[in-house]
Amino acid sequence: MKITLLCSDIHHPIRPWLQVWKERHETAHKIEIIERRADAAGGEFLFLISCHEIIGADVRQRYGRVLVIHASDLPERRGWSPHVWAILAGESVLTVSLLEADDAVDSGDIWSKVKVRLTGTEVCHEINRLLFDAELELMDWAIANRAAVRPEPQDGSRATYVRRRMPEDSRVDPDRSVAEQFDLLRTADPERYPAFFDYRGRRFKLVLEPFDGD
Repeated sequence: MKITLLCSDIHHPIRPWLQVWKERHETAHKIEIIERRADAAGGEFLFLISCHEIIGADVRQRYGRVLVIHASDLPERRGWSPHVWAILAGESVLTVSLLEADDAVDSGDIWSKVKVRLTGTEVCHEINRLLFDAELELMDWAIANRAAVRPEPQDGSRATYVRRRMPEDSRVDPDRSVAEQFDLLRTADPERYPAFFDYRGRRFKLVLEPFDGD
């Protein structure tokens, strides 16, 4: 079976997970990881994982199944970085959804969902590890259940949307306590959109890491 994984950003932290998944399954399937829709040549599965391009019907028709992995309890929080917005809203249980790609963003029929529970102390790389493990689990599930799955349409009337996070969203207020801004600090990606603050005419970067002996 030919499987394509499309991840737009070669530096995205999920890329090592995708490579491990590819190596785990490549004895049974022909698997490729690509960055552009133009390289999507066709096959049985196309998984869209942190894909920044719109995948139109012209590309989707090349594959038997085109599936999106989205880190929210759809139809809630369609859009970008939904798990970060959920944590900033105080939620401790995240949902990762597996759905069919459609013309409208994150609107396709749902195949399956996985819950991810947080303790409230995980920092960025630990949150990512939990989410990425759930995403690989859903990919395995999709392949194993492809013949029996009964996708469920989303209730569009319940849909909510979140905007793309910008560098300014990682700004920390030096006059507020760490406790007040802890969720912002722990969700800020130290490499791609680090937490920062301006003070005495200079800008400083903040990186939150566990320091408990682990």
